[in-house]
Parts: sequence; C-alpha cells; structure tokens
Amino acid sequence: MLSDTRVVAIGGGTGLSTMLKGLKLHTHNITAVVTVADDGGSSGVLRSDLGMVAPGDIRNCVNALAEVDPVMGELLNFRFKDGSLKGHSLGNLFLAALNETSSSFDEAVKKFSRLAGVVGTVYPVTNEAVTLSAVLEDGTVIEGESNIGHHRDWQRTPIDKVYLTPANPKPVEGVIRAIEKADIIVLGPGSLYTSIIPNLLVDGVADAIKASKAIKIYVCNIMSQGGETEGYTASDHLKAIERHSYEGIADVVITNNAIVPDAIRELYREEYADVVPVDEEEILKRSLLVQGNMLLVQSSKVRHNFSRLARTIMQIGTSESYFKQ
Repeated sequence: MLSDTRVVAIGGGTGLSTMLKGLKLHTHNITAVVTVADDGGSSGVLRSDLGMVAPGDIRNCVNALAEVDPVMGELLNFRFKDGSLKGHSLGNLFLAALNETSSSFDEAVKKFSRLAGVVGTVYPVTNEAVTLSAVLEDGTVIEGESNIGHHRDWQRTPIDKVYLTPANPKPVEGVIRAIEKADIIVLGPGSLYTSIIPNLLVDGVADAIKASKAIKIYVCNIMSQGGETEGYTASDHLKAIERHSYEGIADVVITNNAIVPDAIRELYREEYADVVPVDEEEILKRSLLVQGNMLLVQSSKVRHNFSRLARTIMQIGTSESYFKQ
C-alpha cells in the first residue's frame, strides 16, 4: 500500500534518478528537484545550439518516475550512434522540441511528464541557463560543469567551493512550495559539487530547507569521484554541503557498510576514486548516522541499491525512533 508521505528529492545525475525508482514504490507524492547546470554531451550541445536549459538530468528523472511501457522507457534513453544526431538521446531531443513550443522550460518538463505518465512531479530547479564554476584551494577558477570533474588532468588542487553564474538564479515556481510542504527532504546521492550543491545555490532553496519541518536526509556516495572528492570522508561530503548552505542541514546521514569487492575498487582507483570512509565520530557531531547494505554492483559500476535505500529513507522519515537515540 502506498504511503501519502510527501518526499522531495534534490540532486541530479544517475544517483537521483536511481533513488527515484525505489521511492515511487512507496509513495507517489514525490517531487524531484533537479540541477540544470550540465554543459557536456548532448545537453551541452542543445544548450549551445538552442539556448535552452540542460535537459539530460531531467530526462533521467522523468524516465525513473514514468509509468509507461518499458519500450517507451528505452526510447527516451535511446542515444543515436551515427550521423548529425550522434550522441543525442531521443528524450533530450523530445524535451528540446517541447521547449520550443512552451513558454518556459519547466512548462516543457510538465508536458513531457504528462506524456511519459510520471508519478509525482519533476522540477528543474531554475529556468535560467546557469553556468557552474569551481574555485580551487589555490584560487584557480574552473568554469563549466563538464570541466570540474576533469580539472585534475591539469590542476590537482582540491575544490574549495562552487558558484553559479548568474548568481542567485530564481527557482522554478513550485520548488519552494514543495520543500515547505515536504515530510522528507533527501539530498543525494550524486556528484557532490556538480549534482547536489548547485541546487542549494539557487535563490531561496537552502533557506526553504532550513525553515521546513521535514526530516532532512543526506545520502552519502559509496565511492568518491576523481577530480571532485578524492580522499573525502563521509563527513567531508557533509561539511562541503554545509559550507554552501548552512550547518545542520542533515538530520540524518545514510551510508553504506557493505564491502565493495577488491576487483571493483581497483577499477575505481584507476580513475582516482575509492570507497568513501565513514568517519562516524565526525558525522555524529552534526547528525544521526544510519548505516546499511546499500551496495549494488552493475557492469562493474557501484550504485545504490534503490530498493533498500528507498525503504530506509521511508523508515527514517516515518519513524520517531531514530530521533530518540
């Protein structure tokens, strides 16, 4: 039986869309708030050619929440391999066409969601074509979301902070209201500086989270990311989020405690990534910690087991026992 619990999930990339697949098994009162800072691949080309907001992460979230024939889901993610459309996904092109016939990008997303039979709501966090930049600890500025994760190729200095241009873009109408009414707010999983934090830099979003009476949960990544979070512990992830929003943003942090196979770790180490250590004492200074087997390995890639993760989120959000510890 589905719950009437209102969940707002904030992030982007593969992490957010994977989690949504699990959450929709528990409630259809889901709002996905999705970053639009992507400027690489198909999204980057469409941004440059059509001046539109990046559609890629939106497409993934719509597909995750869609109640359609599996064939339609495959079509939305189908990517052309040859010709002038090489690299573009059909879903991105579909969104681009809807955007051309709509008054705003979020209106195009609403149409796309209706056509895909989405349960819940998917919002781009802003309608503005924002650029994400990172400031490294030595003051170097890396401009563009697609460059941030690759900056170690020429500059290995860690990231200090990220920012959006234009600064403080306006949120899409409905984003703040959804946060205000939420029972559970989830940050992550996903790329720390390029999927999660950009949402918190949109005007009013962090303030709305702070004012909300919802249970706020941060889902920490299982693996670090080369060029973005090399050497980060779980508390380092949380501290970075707090630096870009406010201290105490997470009531609960969820981490994985299942062992990642050595062969998989070796593959990740080749990309300057590894398992994120869970430094319990540091996390407990800031929030509650919930650990569990959240591990799923698919095609040599580490992912969150969306079924277990969603079940854990719903248990935390609907149980007072976690807050009596």
